[in-house]
Amino acid sequence: MSTAMSIGMSAVRAEVVGMDNPRFLACLAADFARLRAVAAADLSGAVPSCPGWTVADLVRHVGGVYLHKTAAMREGAEPEQWPPEELAEEEPLALLDRAYAGLTAEFGARRPEDPAGTWYAPDQTVGFWIRRMAQETVVHRIDAELGTGQPVAPVPEDLAVDGVDELLKVFVAYSVAEWGDYFTDALAGSPGRTYLLRTEGAAWLARSGPGAFTVADGAGDGSADVTVSGPPAALLRWAWNREDPAGPSGVAVDGAPEAVAELRRCIVTATQ
Repeated sequence: MSTAMSIGMSAVRAEVVGMDNPRFLACLAADFARLRAVAAADLSGAVPSCPGWTVADLVRHVGGVYLHKTAAMREGAEPEQWPPEELAEEEPLALLDRAYAGLTAEFGARRPEDPAGTWYAPDQTVGFWIRRMAQETVVHRIDAELGTGQPVAPVPEDLAVDGVDELLKVFVAYSVAEWGDYFTDALAGSPGRTYLLRTEGAAWLARSGPGAFTVADGAGDGSADVTVSGPPAALLRWAWNREDPAGPSGVAVDGAPEAVAELRRCIVTATQ
């Protein structure tokens, strides 16, 4: 995914979702510590939210992501050839520790508004990666907890609301607009639908159709083909398909199954 240079979005993003870069970094640190501790308990566990992966695979993936984003900041563009073959031979927790240390050192050496290569054209800054790595880490922290059978720790409400916002706008809406061919199967037969996702203090109204997916803040007139509602952390976990397969859902979903499936296809395609 190639993008053009455009900076200055970090302040706008923080104003919209109520989080600033120090807050994202604090969440990143807390969720990394939890992920690291949980994973160390059982690297062999199967991760139900990532079929085919063990916790060791998950840890190696997160370490590789941290290294990839560190390179994107240092080199000004995301590396095209990834991952390096030698990463597969490195002990997972050692790789994770090394990668996290490098990522946070890079964040500490740069300003959030400094340029950095990203796949999201509207925000080519270090701040984009600060937000993205905070969200990446909380989702994979949940994966590690599910994979080791440990309790899922609470997700701060502001981080969860921001995570839903990022998923809908930065992943799905942007990806459909920029790489529509990838969504042909997901949207070609769409009759045109509306999706309302809402939680305490926030709501998003998405509209889909053949080759189209847009998101606006707010509930509109309150009517939609599908309504998904619940506490922030539960909504984040539902949206990212990180609910406990053995437990009850934390959200209420109201709408035709085929309409819900369309939304799910769009999310999966955008986040692969």
